[in-house]
Parts: sequence; C-alpha cells; structure tokens
Amino acid sequence: MSILFDDFKSWKEYCLATGKPLFEPVIGYEIAQKGATESDIREGLMRAYRVMRDAVETGLTEDMTSRSGMVQNGGKKVYNSPVTVLSPEFQRLIARALAAKEVNACMGRIVAAPTAGASGILPGILYTLQELHNLSDEKIIEAMLVAAGIALIIERNASIAGAVGGCQAETGTAAAMGAGAIVYSLGSDIDQVFNAVAITIQCMLGLICDPIAGLVEMPCIVRNASAAAIAYSSAQIAIANFNAVIPVDECVGVLGEVGQSMETRYKETALGGLAATPTGQAIARKVLIHDIEMLPDPDDA
Repeated sequence: MSILFDDFKSWKEYCLATGKPLFEPVIGYEIAQKGATESDIREGLMRAYRVMRDAVETGLTEDMTSRSGMVQNGGKKVYNSPVTVLSPEFQRLIARALAAKEVNACMGRIVAAPTAGASGILPGILYTLQELHNLSDEKIIEAMLVAAGIALIIERNASIAGAVGGCQAETGTAAAMGAGAIVYSLGSDIDQVFNAVAITIQCMLGLICDPIAGLVEMPCIVRNASAAAIAYSSAQIAIANFNAVIPVDECVGVLGEVGQSMETRYKETALGGLAATPTGQAIARKVLIHDIEMLPDPDDA
C-alpha cells in the first residue's frame, strides 16, 4: 500500500475491527515499503533508539559549542542547574531534549524524528519515559511505531516541514508524536492516544520557523525543549480523559491550513521573526564573514 491510513479515523476503525494494537499496522506498512521482515524493522528501530540515547548522553557529557557561538552547552547547564523551578524529572526531560538537539547543531549523529530540526524532542521524551516507568526496549519500539504512524498521517494531511508549514509543522509534529507515544506506552486506549495528539497540535498551532542566520540552532533548540514539555503536559491531560473537543483529524487539517496561510518569511527563510531582529541580523553577518574566511584562497589552489 502507498500510505498507512488516510487519517486517524481510519486507523482507529481498522484497529477496532481487527483487534490489533496501534503499532501493528505500522509494522505492516514498513514491511510493505521496505521489503523487510518484522525482525528487521524492530532491529532498525532499536538502532535508531540507541542513536537517540547516545545523542542525549553526548549532549550532556561532551563539549557542545557550535561554530556560530549560539550553542554553548545549554543541555548540561540545565541538567546541572542547582536552582530549579521544576521537579527533578521535568528538569531532566528539558535538559535531554536540549542536549540531543545541540548534538545536531554541532554536527553530531542524530535521528531525524521526524526532522533534524526537531531531533531533540523524541529522544528527550522516550529516554525520560523509559526511565520514569521502567519500560522495556520492546515497549519503546512499539511507542516509536505509533509515533511514526502519527507523523505519516500528519505529513499526508498537513506537513512536517518548517519550510512548508512553519515550526508548528516541525516541532509540533514531533511533540504530537511524543505525546501519542507516551499515552500508548502507558496502556491507554486509542481515543486517549489520539486525544493527546489533538491537544498537542492545539498547543503548537501558529508557531513560526525563524532560524537565526538560517542555522537550525536558535530558537530551534529551545523550542525542542518546550515541545517536549508540551508533549508531556498533553499526555497527562489526555490520560485523565480530558476532551480535546476538536477531533484529531480536524486539528491536523487546521495545522495544514495555518501553514498554507503563513507568510513565506515565517517559513524557514530567516527573513522574519527572531531572525530579522537587529541581533539576529548581526549574528547572520558575523556567521557569513566567518564562513567566507574559512574558504580556501583560490590563489593557493
């Protein structure tokens, strides 16, 4: 089949009719797309999860200073901060999301989930989820499959790219994936899982993509942390059977509509928002000059 499902409604209907859990049709989709076995799919996801965990650990233990100077070991600073307004678990979640995203900014190895610009969100969420609830790797793999199914439907009906739909499409999708994964992994029903996705999208609507100097560093990194926090709050709300009111498929439709109506300067062009501030422009000029100085002298060739 060319797609998983057209929408969340058909995904739910299929699982209710067959009695299969949410993750199983996603495995079937992956097998059909890649011509691989279920064992191959699971092994690939386990490798991806190891890369996610390694990115978190790398960001918290190694020097994370980017060439632009905008990234300066923020994950470690949050993780080790002696003054906190958060619980220790929440502080670790935020720090881990920052750390994994900083690895991307410093040219390290990450998993695009669903994009490189959102690559700190799912690692921070899953690492902390497994720690908090002592979940097996197998359960995390199932949660990743559910997250993948969520992303596929959002991509089909809206977008997962900042250049198309703004940061709401990129970090918003990653947060929705994380919220759904959390709720699924804790044994909730389909309605609760999809409710978590709907609530997350509602919280992320309208977020622009305005990378300073055109680099996927700031404000991308801090938005990864805030998106991870929104995913956890949305999951908690959904698990408590709070009604999102607007169904998940309608929320996805709005995500696409808002992305289409967003001005081009707010969609990864670095022409608007924080990128267009005096400080943002000064950083852009500094980065450009630095890059020019790094180029080899043609006379030396």
